[in-house]
Amino acid sequence: MLKWILASLVVAMFCGTAQAGQEFTLMANTSPPYADAKLPEQGLALELVKTVFAKTAFTPKITIENWSRALEGTEVDVYDALASVWYSKERDKDLLFSKPYLRSELLILKLRSNRGTYTSLDQLAGSRLGIRTDYAYGIDFDAIPDLTLVQQDQLVPNLLNLLDGKVDFVIADQRTAAMQLHEFFSDKITQFAVVEIALPPVERHVAASRAWPDAETMIAEFNRALDAAQKDGSLQAIIDKWDERYGGVE
Repeated sequence: MLKWILASLVVAMFCGTAQAGQEFTLMANTSPPYADAKLPEQGLALELVKTVFAKTAFTPKITIENWSRALEGTEVDVYDALASVWYSKERDKDLLFSKPYLRSELLILKLRSNRGTYTSLDQLAGSRLGIRTDYAYGIDFDAIPDLTLVQQDQLVPNLLNLLDGKVDFVIADQRTAAMQLHEFFSDKITQFAVVEIALPPVERHVAASRAWPDAETMIAEFNRALDAAQKDGSLQAIIDKWDERYGGVE
């Protein structure tokens, strides 16, 4: 009986420790519908990430910050990790990436009044393209002759620039474009059109500062729990729920 009681106490202590988890700083930036303090569960990406971490011994302390500050702070180990980041070789020098937990499609928007037909990136030569600051699009913009990149921290200012004639095109994540066009430009949505240029998809990862001592352990645990959540369908159910909330852009 005594042995059984002692064994039960050990199990209870272990479970209590695992449930409490090791806290760490996890940074995100305002990028609806993926991360936004105003959204349910703080957004799609953060709901997915929190669901996965709930099955690990790590407990994220999430802060939503300016993207440049969050990225640079994590790269130099001011913060432990990023919640939703696209992979690039340059970032890989300072960040340890998890397996991808969400795939995103990119698109290019123009005004419907622009009657030009565009099917390849080189046809954007000499134009002005609205992009978001410090985003790793996976596209070699330098290879497009005389392309001017106009940077903004958020998509909405880029869309306003497009309406005002300050840029000719805007590159955007499909979910973000669908959500914000319906939310902020519902009376003007018919003025926008999607350019028929196929772009490479991007994938979202958790990424830890390589200088953080627990980076490898955290990423390994995240990957293990991610595999389980993908197999049991719980992650896809969350994605489907969010995708049903917003219409598309034609």
